[in-house]
Amino acid sequence: MAVRDRFTIIGENIHTTRVVLRSGRHVVAEHDNEWLRFTDVEGHDRRLLIPDWYRETEEHAAGRLKHVAIAITTAMSEDAAKADALAYLLTLVRRQEAAGAAFLDLNVDELSPRLGDQKAAIVWLVESVQDWTDLPLAIDSSHVEIIGAGLNAYRGTARPMLNSASLERLSALDLADAMGASVVVTAGGATGMPQDVQGRVDNASAMVEAALATSVAIRDVYIDPLIFPISVDGAFGSHALDSIRALRTRFGPDVNITGGMSNVSFGIPGRRLINEAFLKMAIDAGADSGIIDPVATDLGVVRAVDLDRGAYALARDAILGVDVSCRAFLRAYRAGEFAEYGVVPPARRVA
Repeated sequence: MAVRDRFTIIGENIHTTRVVLRSGRHVVAEHDNEWLRFTDVEGHDRRLLIPDWYRETEEHAAGRLKHVAIAITTAMSEDAAKADALAYLLTLVRRQEAAGAAFLDLNVDELSPRLGDQKAAIVWLVESVQDWTDLPLAIDSSHVEIIGAGLNAYRGTARPMLNSASLERLSALDLADAMGASVVVTAGGATGMPQDVQGRVDNASAMVEAALATSVAIRDVYIDPLIFPISVDGAFGSHALDSIRALRTRFGPDVNITGGMSNVSFGIPGRRLINEAFLKMAIDAGADSGIIDPVATDLGVVRAVDLDRGAYALARDAILGVDVSCRAFLRAYRAGEFAEYGVVPPARRVA
């Protein structure tokens, strides 16, 4: 089946799961304080202070900064750093917009363990982001009530997106129908995750049929076949790609096929190469959408990837499970063989 030129980017960057390393280039430490450094939309160098409450968390002790969660919490407060936090979030929005995102995916699930806090945060975030962009929003959560709160706060003229519905929570389809939203339907089962290609295809197909039983049109359905890390199981890459092919064949050109494309590389260094190779393979298999970071992912580069050459050939073999446990890919990474692609292990970097 011919691959369509259109590719719908669902920008993934405004998620409270997002992490930067305290040891990374985005963080500066001085006088017992830490800041996230960024360039705002006017080109000014800015800093967002890491608050005391976060410095007491296990994540901080482990060297990780949940930067979006920090920014949202600070922006919702009357903290002295509120203006910097708002500028930080605005920068995330505008960078994704400029990079070609068609939707902005918003998720606040890890902001707090309390449902009330999460609902308040998604309402605040939806209302704020709508002041900064005309892009439609995708309301993303593992809890239908949070999605509902976000959609109720949406006032844009373009159709919003519900991310996501599954056999485990079919009520999300009724919400998408009532709110006039596009909907991401996943291949998750009623009681767990699929173990193989057939399980993915069967579950996703049932969700598509259930969506079409409402007033949701097939062009507004986005199938997520579920993309899991190949570091966990070497078969997961092939499972996702084979599922994309089967679903495209079954439902034809009108349905959208998407997914959290960068999930494939969790736990592997040199992630960009794996991500670009996998996205190229997914597009070739029939995907026409992706929940991706459009700032870090250049679709022009992805479409030009040569899967038979150099690092991308190694990434391809890792994705397909030919390179067991990604051993050849990891050896090449550690040896500095990916320098021509701008991917260098920390020990080999020149300050």
